[in-house]
This record gives sequence, structure tokens and C-alpha cells, in this order.
Amino acid sequence: MRAEGQANIDRIEAALALVRRSLDWDRALRRLDELNARVEDPTLWDDPKKAEEVMRERRRLESAIGTVNEISSEMSDAVEFIELGEMEGDDAVISDGLATLAVLAERADRDKVQALLSGEADGNDTFLEVHAGAGGTESQDWAEMLFRMYARWAEKRGFKVETVEYQAGEQAGIKSATLLIKGENAYGYAKTESGVHRLVRISPYDSAARRHTSFSSVWVYPVIDDNIDIEINEGDLRIDTYRASGSGGQHVNTTDSAVRITHLPTGIVVASQNDRSQHKNRATAMGMLKARLYEREMAEREAVAAGEYQEKSEIGWGRQIRSYVLQPYQMVKDLRTGTTSTSPDDVLDGDLDEFIAAALAQRVTGEAVDVEDVE
Repeated sequence: MRAEGQANIDRIEAALALVRRSLDWDRALRRLDELNARVEDPTLWDDPKKAEEVMRERRRLESAIGTVNEISSEMSDAVEFIELGEMEGDDAVISDGLATLAVLAERADRDKVQALLSGEADGNDTFLEVHAGAGGTESQDWAEMLFRMYARWAEKRGFKVETVEYQAGEQAGIKSATLLIKGENAYGYAKTESGVHRLVRISPYDSAARRHTSFSSVWVYPVIDDNIDIEINEGDLRIDTYRASGSGGQHVNTTDSAVRITHLPTGIVVASQNDRSQHKNRATAMGMLKARLYEREMAEREAVAAGEYQEKSEIGWGRQIRSYVLQPYQMVKDLRTGTTSTSPDDVLDGDLDEFIAAALAQRVTGEAVDVEDVE
């Protein structure tokens, strides 16, 4: 086997191994058999809600397992084709086989990411909050850059994007903002972006043109439906109304329609201002609070399973997940996976898929990357 062919075989096998591991392959095969048997049961649709859950799980497993089997089979066929060409000295046959392996390797990498979205809420729409860290205008400008980056990323993936809350900075940028991203697997793709993001650049707000380091945090949590019951005690809530800021139509800054809800036991704060109606904004904010509490519970369960739990910390050096360096050189580096890009402009324009794929894979392997921070 020629070197380029073996490299693509290794790449395909690594992708398939990761998917099998994420599915818990033997358990997934048994579970699919169980679900297929349940679908044959004529009483399944006596409970339509339960039946939909069964069908949804069955489709997910059937798609993931089918993809692995199909790619594995096509890889074997391509290898046999190449070996036949080598036996007969037919360079055209060998070339076709190598081209097939290259295409399969690209497909395996794409389908791997899709198969890694197996969490219980991965298929849901998602909220994505951006908060400026300490540092005034510098951090607020950085927060707005992140806000735009995620909006562009979502649009490129074909997701629908809505601004739920937007608090403008005093001079520039934003203090905080919340996006609602709607689309299949929106939460599954975005969930690894939670954490602190660091920017290093020559400040456009510094007359001395000095280099500044700014921090902003991102928090991602899934939209949940009525099937998930989250109990909230009204006595645990502080509800404030205020006038919205930023773009949003004629009603902005004319009525106290925006709503902010603080959950006192956890300190979680959510806000909504995208509707003229205070009642509707309150309903949206309550939905966001339930989603945040649900995400918190999921994170704690995952952390217990992993044997560790780390509280959300101050927006600064702790919990950094990624550094974006614009000066004195150009680099974006993920501090969890070691993934890098030398095109920060592209990343800030929404080219995040490589970083997301690596972070999703790391969640399955559990392998930490020892990378030095970048200046």
C-alpha cells in the first residue's frame, strides 16, 4: 500500500474507532435491536409521546451505526481494488482506489462529528451568552467581536439566529448579549464553546498603541421543551424590569419591557428584551432560566461521572479555552485540544468547525492536551 493510501486508511480507522467508542458500540447494537423490536409492537403508538422518543432514538442509532458499517465496507472494497491493481500492475486502478480512500477519509471526518452528537440535549436549539470581562471598553469590544463570530458561524451552518438580549457598552462593544440559535444539533455543536476566551492585540482605544489582553466568557445551554420538568420556586426569584438597549425597533428605550430574572440559590441571571411585551419577555426569560438549570444539572452529572467538578470562575485567567492573538503575530489556539489556526480573521468570521470537532472528540477520548499558553 502506498504511503498516501495508508495515511487515509489510518485516518478512516481512527474516525470509526472514535465513533464506536462514543456510541459504546456493543451496547448501541443491542439497544438498536431492542428499539427495532419495540417498533414492531402495535401498542407502541398508544402513547404517542413515548413512541416519538423511541423513533427518534432509533433513527439516531440507525444512522450512526449504518454510517460506520457503510464507510468500513467501502474502505475494504477500495483496499481490495488497490491490491488488485498492484497485482496486475494497473496504475489507473490503483489511482482510482487511492482517490476513493481520500474521499472516504474526508467523509469519515465529517460523519464523525455528526455521530459524536449523542448527548441527551444535543439535538436541541441553543442559547449562547457572551459576557465581557473586567477591562471596560477593551473587553466590551472583544465581547462584541465574539458575539459576531458566533452569529456568523451559526449562519454559515444554516441555523436561524435571533438576538434575545443585548446590553451595549458605554463607549463601544457590549456588556452582555444572548443569541438564540435554532437548528438541528445546534446545542450539540455549540456546547464546547462555553468558557473564557482571551484576546491579545494592539488596542484601537489606546493612543500609545500598547498591546492589551482582554477576556470575555461564553456560556452555552440548550433550549428545553415541556417534556423536561424543571421545578422553580417563585420565592427563589428576583425579577427586574428595565428599558432595553441597542438595536431592536421603536419600542427600545421607550418602555420598561425588558425582563431580568435572578435565581437566588444559584446566582444564575437571565434576561430577555426582544419583544415589545413584558409578559412575553418574562416567559422567554423563564424558559432560559429553566434551560440554564437543566444544563447545570447535566454538567454536574457529567462531572461526577468524570470524577471532577469545577465551578464557573471569574472571567480571567481561569477556565480559558482559547486564545486569539492578533499582535505581535497571528494565531488562534485552543488550550484544551491544541488545535491552532494562523488565520484569526477567518476564525472571527465564523470558521469554528475545526475547533468544535476537536473539542467534541476530546470529550469522548478524555485526553487532555499539554499545551503552553500563547502570548
